[in-house]
Amino acid sequence: MTILQDQTRTGPAAHLTSEDVDRLGAELDRIRQDVIESRGARDAAYIRRVIAVQRRLELGGRLVLVLGSRRKPTWVLGTSMLALAKILDNMEIGHNVLHGQWDWMRDPKIHSTTWEWDHATPPAQWQRAHNQQHHTYTNILGMDNDLGYGIMRVDEGQPWQPRYLVQPLWNFFNACIFEYGIALYDLDFGDNLRARMTFSDKKKAEMRTTAKRAARQAAKDFVILPLLSGRGWRATLAATATANLTRNLWSHSVIMCGHFPEGVEAFEQETLDPDESRGEWYLRQMLGSANVSGPPVMHLLTGNLSHQIEHHLFPDLPSNRYAEVAVHVRELFERYGLTYNARPLPQQVASAWHKVVRLSLPNDWLKETNRRTWRGQVRKLLRAEPAATPA
Repeated sequence: MTILQDQTRTGPAAHLTSEDVDRLGAELDRIRQDVIESRGARDAAYIRRVIAVQRRLELGGRLVLVLGSRRKPTWVLGTSMLALAKILDNMEIGHNVLHGQWDWMRDPKIHSTTWEWDHATPPAQWQRAHNQQHHTYTNILGMDNDLGYGIMRVDEGQPWQPRYLVQPLWNFFNACIFEYGIALYDLDFGDNLRARMTFSDKKKAEMRTTAKRAARQAAKDFVILPLLSGRGWRATLAATATANLTRNLWSHSVIMCGHFPEGVEAFEQETLDPDESRGEWYLRQMLGSANVSGPPVMHLLTGNLSHQIEHHLFPDLPSNRYAEVAVHVRELFERYGLTYNARPLPQQVASAWHKVVRLSLPNDWLKETNRRTWRGQVRKLLRAEPAATPA
């Protein structure tokens, strides 16, 4: 039973009536409308400034590596600049531009239909999987594959299978290759393999498009730039690999913090009202998201996904406005008796990883395991049968 269905009895929204939810929805609509009506030159200047800084960092970092990758100080400088450029491109610029947050500017160079980013996933495929699927069906099991990317157990209600024992290792591996993991996820590659489906002609065409794009991205970082470095090609290759790994680990951690920490709710499709009201949709976003607290520079580097609650509520609002919106949203949480899940980055990362490890095991296995019982618990785990999937 989901939190929204059970809100009259035990869930974190148990105390809310239907009228409360409708009022909550109306108040959030007003917050959104206030931002829409006040968008203007300040916001446009912000995104143009971030794009300019990102491009200078990328060009400067690549130039430093070409000219001096064999010297440790310039290697560190060039690698740091390139990693920072990739983080900004992926998080604050690419993710948010492709959401349509800046379409209101009517600038053809900064528009969701024309933007190209430094990523293996073609923008149109990412928008389908992320904007249309994830943000519509946020945290609904079986509908939102961002919940564990279809490879992990992320809720106690999911039947445990022995294959989940390796999900902490699988999650770390996915973090290291996150750019390419997202590309495969956006292709529904895992779903097709698990269902042993034959790839359709359309899907094969999408796979070819993604493969060509991924090859082009890899050639830029791992072939062309090292070749331009001459005798320093090995150092430059290591630098670009380090920059890509840094970007992957960072973006994976940020996304985990917003979606997977303890206390974030998941929902079952069959128990939700198919005619979900606007207020109910808002409430699901509030219960199914978490924030990261920290200084402004941290919010910038996370693409303001440190304000994941606000982003899930208002995915098309300019990211630079989430901080001011968060003040009003937090006040609504308090007024309606809901828990605003916000903690510093190290705590949220630790909480998300704790959940990954905890759910890799049968329900309550860790709770029942201590110094006296661990041997029996391990034997019990090794003999455990997969849980039956509900009919």
